[in-house]
Amino acid sequence: MTAVAVACRRAVLEADARLVEAQYLCQLTASAEALSGMYAVLGRRRARILREEMREGSDTFLVSCYLPAEASFGLADEMRRRSSGAASASLMLSHWERLQVDPFFVPTTEEEREEHGEDASGLTNLARRLIDAVRRRKGLPVEEKVVARATKQRTLKRNV
Repeated sequence: MTAVAVACRRAVLEADARLVEAQYLCQLTASAEALSGMYAVLGRRRARILREEMREGSDTFLVSCYLPAEASFGLADEMRRRSSGAASASLMLSHWERLQVDPFFVPTTEEEREEHGEDASGLTNLARRLIDAVRRRKGLPVEEKVVARATKQRTLKRNV
């Protein structure tokens, strides 16, 4: 038993660090006029559309999509505001999905530095942004730059 535990621990430590994110199955019902507002909301929230079908004998559409759990906060309010109350959503936990982005990525080769920049800032790294958001919410320290663009302060008044 000890040998298996040591092997499992070593396998976990040698694997790449990845985050696992909860995904909701989101069922949306909307009229034809509200579709553009609904798709705008879903696009901003990283939703993955599965199917869209029109109900027989009416002008309502039924849209199914996967929505990340962290993007679901405030969905009903924004959906109501964008569609003037013509769209409604229901959420159900569907599965957990592994993010393919390494949250601790640091460019090492010349090609990686050219592609991602010298410091590979967390602006494009989704996994790092999610980690930092949770740490801020819990009051834990976050590694971030305090000064974005440092320039020397200049006074406009001339001393005579």
